[in-house]
Amino acid sequence: MLAKRIIPCLDIKNGRTVKGTNFINLRDAGDPVELGAYYAAQGADELVFLDITATIEKRKTITALANAIAHHVNIPFTVGGGIGTVEDVNILLQSGADKISVNSAALKNPILISELAKEFGSQCIVLAIDTKKEEDGKWYVYLDGGRTKTKMQCFDWAKQAVDLGAGEILLTSMNHDGTKNGFAIEITKLLAENLPVPVIASGGAGIMDHFSEVFKKASADAALAAGIFHFKEIAIPDLKKYLFQQNIPVRI
Repeated sequence: MLAKRIIPCLDIKNGRTVKGTNFINLRDAGDPVELGAYYAAQGADELVFLDITATIEKRKTITALANAIAHHVNIPFTVGGGIGTVEDVNILLQSGADKISVNSAALKNPILISELAKEFGSQCIVLAIDTKKEEDGKWYVYLDGGRTKTKMQCFDWAKQAVDLGAGEILLTSMNHDGTKNGFAIEITKLLAENLPVPVIASGGAGIMDHFSEVFKKASADAALAAGIFHFKEIAIPDLKKYLFQQNIPVRI
């Protein structure tokens, strides 16, 4: 059985790491280069860097900052935010990224996923989905950093994207983001058990048991968190030791 992955996330705004709740009320969480190096030393399995305002500000990802972080980490490094072309990905991979994450641009132009997968391989392409459960009980996809609701439902989009060549899904529940009440088990399980690619659960981690739950109950391949790591509420070595004791395969 493949080891379950623990992935800290650096949400970047104006060159700083930030953390919010339900995608709003952002607060400063530190220097991204220092945090990246710290997480690599702590035993994180991967690191995700998301330039969260690149799309809404209609600009490219902060390449120089991504490059600085890449020089301080020795673990797989995923970069996202403002990516819309093959050339964008080329630049980021040359800057030290191992994988790239696409979100809004992919939904607006799904063929982009096929183009990127053909050029760089599916294993390099992570589809990030920001989704929210509405009053009708359905999970809808949101764009532009959670600002714009679409009519597309989460599972339908995830399946389409995988068919087009996405090699991994980064699934963030907007309902759960920053709440520390646990991951979105229902929608994570739906994707993880019905798609042939790894699913990273994101949004809602508050205690160690939440990680155990999303691995055991939702079959997630990886769990991503931000605030609880940034503010030293949970240390990654302690979390992995706990998961190991729960008979969950992790890389110690």
